[in-house]
Amino acid sequence: MNAPFIPAKQLKLIKIGNSVGVILPRETLAKMGVELGDTVDVTDSPEGIGLRRHDDGFAVQMEAAREVMKRRRNALRELAK
Repeated sequence: MNAPFIPAKQLKLIKIGNSVGVILPRETLAKMGVELGDTVDVTDSPEGIGLRRHDDGFAVQMEAAREVMKRRRNALRELAK
């Protein structure tokens, strides 16, 4: 079953010092459950870039997963065949 189509919101990139930033609309921040000063995580997947509220528990789990994938690279490669 396909996910429902959600139209994309266009956001403009702006210069912030020597960096580039984007202003997130208030509704987006509320939906994410974040506010000024909070930390967010950026994820990269085949579907694109994702932005989510930082979760310490998730970050610890991902680090453990990365370590296992690093140590067991050959076994995982064989299982993927």
